[in-house]
Amino acid sequence: MEEQDNFYEIVTEDAGEIEQTYEEPLVRVPDPITVQGSGHITVFGMCNKFNDEFPAPLIGKIAPEEFNATICRINRRLGKMVSMNLNWLLFGCLCCCCTVGCSAWPVVCMNKRTKRTLAKALDWENRQLYHKLGLHWKLAKLKPTNSNMQEYVLLIEFIPKLPVYRPD
Repeated sequence: MEEQDNFYEIVTEDAGEIEQTYEEPLVRVPDPITVQGSGHITVFGMCNKFNDEFPAPLIGKIAPEEFNATICRINRRLGKMVSMNLNWLLFGCLCCCCTVGCSAWPVVCMNKRTKRTLAKALDWENRQLYHKLGLHWKLAKLKPTNSNMQEYVLLIEFIPKLPVYRPD
């Protein structure tokens, strides 16, 4: 496939004028990298730990130490929040008969709080380092291939570089 700029001349019969149009080649962006949960506790699709193995597509993009530092920060927050959610879930299940199911609401609210906390942490990481490197981290729901349940994963997306030196 050609990577050159293509110019076309369009001749209109009415005025006899020549117009030039510019066709810009498509910018290819690699598929996002998925970091799966690897912990032993999962509450409402949120695992208590993400896999800290360095993905191969990130070689040359970031240092493994930066990746591990980010994953450690995320895992530390997740470990605290998910274990607290599990405690509230167990308490809610014990009290479910007396409260007609209302004891499950604290777990749902704390799960939303966990997602917000992780989104803020990832936003901070993106602003400090990853946007400068052309990467964007986000928390996303993903349906595994072997299950009907959805789980939360970390997606590392590549930000396309715009050709700045191309003519308008």
